[in-house]
Amino acid sequence: MPVKIRLQRHGKKGKPYYWIVAADARAKRDGKYLEKLGAYNPNTNPATVELDVDGAVKWLQNGAQPTDTAKAILSYKGALLKKHLAGGVAKGALTEEQAEEKFNAWLQEKEAKVQAKADGLSEAEAKAKAEALAAEKAVNEARIAAAAPVVEEATEESTEVEAEASNEEE
Repeated sequence: MPVKIRLQRHGKKGKPYYWIVAADARAKRDGKYLEKLGAYNPNTNPATVELDVDGAVKWLQNGAQPTDTAKAILSYKGALLKKHLAGGVAKGALTEEQAEEKFNAWLQEKEAKVQAKADGLSEAEAKAKAEALAAEKAVNEARIAAAAPVVEEATEESTEVEAEASNEEE
């Protein structure tokens, strides 16, 4: 039975949410699966990925083939690296501790990159809001400045009209 690691679509129309599953290649996209390995939400920025890395590595070592998108997600979370390091341990090139140390160092570096992206996005959003507020204040000040002469002219005209009306009454 050929096994694929692939995405199973959930969520409503226009708001996809995916489960990462190990499934028989002959099963339907959203049909029966062997094991749920995680979840992927592309609606957030950066995308949210929850993955059981050890379970994914187990399936990869047993011959499961990931689809293109699933392969990108597994690479992003380090499952392919962990499988690669496990192969090195099996061949005797590395010890278990060295492999774990390399994987943890890679995880920390990756987490720092993701956090930097999230910080940059929030900083850009705050900067955009500040610029929008400054532009809005400038438009409001221009509107008030343009309306001020009209108000002064209107008050001058009304005093002239009142003066004429009082002269006519006398």
